[in-house]
Amino acid sequence: MHIHILGICGTFMGGVAALAREAGHRVTGCDAGVYPPMSDQLRALGIDLIEGFGADQLALAPDMFVVGNVVSRARLPDGSLKFPLMEAILDAGKPYTSGPQWLAEHVLLGRHVLAVAGTHGKTTTTSMLAWALEQGGKAPGFLVGGVPLDFGVSARLGDGAAFVIEADEYDTAFFDKRSKFVHYRPRTAVLNNLEFDHADIFDDLGDIERQFHHLVRTVPGTGRLVVNATEESLQRVLAQGCWSELARFGAGGPDSEWQAAGSHDAFDVLRRGEKVGRVEWELSGLHNQMNALAAIAAADHVGVSPADAARALGSFRNVRRRMELRGTVERNGGAITVYDDFAHHPTAIRTTLEGLRKKLDDAGKQSERILAAFEPRSNTMKLGVMAAQLPWSLESADLSFCHTAGLDWDAAAALAPMGDRAQVAGAVEPLVAQIVAAARPGDHIVCMSNGGFGGVHDKLLAALRAAAAS
Repeated sequence: MHIHILGICGTFMGGVAALAREAGHRVTGCDAGVYPPMSDQLRALGIDLIEGFGADQLALAPDMFVVGNVVSRARLPDGSLKFPLMEAILDAGKPYTSGPQWLAEHVLLGRHVLAVAGTHGKTTTTSMLAWALEQGGKAPGFLVGGVPLDFGVSARLGDGAAFVIEADEYDTAFFDKRSKFVHYRPRTAVLNNLEFDHADIFDDLGDIERQFHHLVRTVPGTGRLVVNATEESLQRVLAQGCWSELARFGAGGPDSEWQAAGSHDAFDVLRRGEKVGRVEWELSGLHNQMNALAAIAAADHVGVSPADAARALGSFRNVRRRMELRGTVERNGGAITVYDDFAHHPTAIRTTLEGLRKKLDDAGKQSERILAAFEPRSNTMKLGVMAAQLPWSLESADLSFCHTAGLDWDAAAALAPMGDRAQVAGAVEPLVAQIVAAARPGDHIVCMSNGGFGGVHDKLLAALRAAAAS
């Protein structure tokens, strides 16, 4: 089969392309931004890429056009079509489908699907689960919205029956407004947490809870729901109906089957109060401890013992862009450390910074500062609906620096309660200058964005080295 993918350079659609190619299909694709590293990864797989969405691509005559949710029927300010190829497909009556639907029909069918859903931590937990199954001898397939360092790729078919997938609640396509995850039909589903997000497509939290319950409805009676017991929103989801085995995790009282005892970086895994494993790793934060419990409970459902899963997580190396160390600069006898993190929702920002603060405090480094650099880049953050939560999200940071380019709301006003602990800049270069002027030995600079952030990490390291040399 020849498939042509519209929006192929997105993380999810790029993963679909890689799986299709590995399965022996001919794959081509197009996108508005065909650039490294995704373009290099796809071309290395023998996938031909085309810049733009020109209608002339109809002449490729694939068996199926696979449409990413970046595609719409929008027009540009001058009245021209933003996606002329899609209009040509519709006019010509050519076959098309969504990425999740194609994946469900051609990759997931017949597999034991383990789907990881939640507002936060999906990529990390999916990677943990895939690694636990890999170390447990299950040779799983997987599709992750990032690059797990233990695998070096975001997707593979795998030789075993299990397939682990990051289950996104964002909508499927312009012609299918259901969440992506309703297509996956999992036998094991992780509901990690649930908050309001994606304000561009959901009106309120109740809307998202309804979509999560659609996912719950697809899990068979012999399946397992692994649910965070501490989340009231998820309890409301379950109250709408639950037909599968339920495994709760977290400090949720006697109904919580899976719990942890110990520090975030070294803890016993308890099942109904009995120790069944122990995790010792380099990761920080309560959020990662919760992610680990979810992964262990899900792995247990496909026959990987909690002890083996916990042991596997001890060697888990995390995911690119999750507190990824980008470099250190020696300055006046001390080191300034720069990290890259994908956090963009206020809760994720707060959780990331709290985890680092606790790790430093536990190591006796209470005097070392945290400098947070971030850009409100997601569709939700651009709308400004969570602007008031930013001071709360940044409480663990000593200083904060906000990149304000492209915002229609006043970031300086939103951060005003932080006083001189917060600065804003309309471009990356002055933001870097602000950070370098404030930085001192022992500082930890965390750059947070769900995009490239204008290459801020390399620019910051270069400027810090220049300042140290002078």
